[in-house]
Amino acid sequence: MAKVSISLDAELVVEVMVLAGIGSPQDAVEAVVRDYVARGHRTEARTGSVERSPREAEATPPDPQG
Repeated sequence: MAKVSISLDAELVVEVMVLAGIGSPQDAVEAVVRDYVARGHRTEARTGSVERSPREAEATPPDPQG
């Protein structure tokens, strides 16, 4: 799996670590991202729809009239 390196505000990461009860900054951020993705999948499963990006919406031709 590819890895990505980013810079984050240290206070933000510490707050996530405390709230999640996770001792490693890497693990805490990964847990937050995984939770966010899982929440998105649960929302999609409940609503049965996926929000389309503006680019996808523009590429869809309009429905025929008449």
